[in-house]
Amino acid sequence: MCPQGHTDILVGVKAEMGTPKLEKANEGYLEFFVDCSANATPEFEGRGGDDLGTEIANTLYRIFNNKSSVDLKSLCISPREHCWILYVDVLLLECGGNLFDTICIAVKAALFNTRIPRVRVLEDEEGSKDIELSDDPYDCIRLSVENVPCIVTLCKIGYRHVVDATLQEEACSLASLLVSVTNTGVVTCMRKVGKGSLDPESIFEMMETGKRVGKVLHASLQSVLHKEESLGPKRPKVGFLG
Repeated sequence: MCPQGHTDILVGVKAEMGTPKLEKANEGYLEFFVDCSANATPEFEGRGGDDLGTEIANTLYRIFNNKSSVDLKSLCISPREHCWILYVDVLLLECGGNLFDTICIAVKAALFNTRIPRVRVLEDEEGSKDIELSDDPYDCIRLSVENVPCIVTLCKIGYRHVVDATLQEEACSLASLLVSVTNTGVVTCMRKVGKGSLDPESIFEMMETGKRVGKVLHASLQSVLHKEESLGPKRPKVGFLG
């Protein structure tokens, strides 16, 4: 669970065995599903949050499903036959602004804490293969998320831009820039949202701000994740999970 300001996100990761995609026979893959709870805002009642959920899921696919972000080959069990599929379910519990940034942080943290059982492929004399699952519950593999980018949203208000915007600040912005930044400050993708326009000079300034903020965000997130992991069962629980 990732509460940030007045935005609460709950992310769960489930690992299942499946068949690799034909075009990537030696890789596993991730599947994203985003559910916008009606409790977050009345606008999400019925099917009101479907479009936003699809938009967020498509953004996550762009960030995570590439070789530079995640080592998808580590999810392969047997090329062309078996692989791990990670189903990442995102539940939006409360919407208080800065949505894309918070979701990206929550997904990265959830993948950091994910443990995948270690399996072995055994082949007999006739060539048939069997999959053997380790009996040790602690014999697991982990997905490296060090190179996974984080999104930094920059909202243009007047002649300036702000990060970590509230709902009120977002309402004052006609155009925002979503910048995907790695821990080294490399921009992997960008996306403009909103009906307003951005001039080239503003885009460059927003990119530079996004790089600086992104590097600090990564350092802070990694520090918190490693600190919580070192606490083990003593780490504090947040939200309704406490």
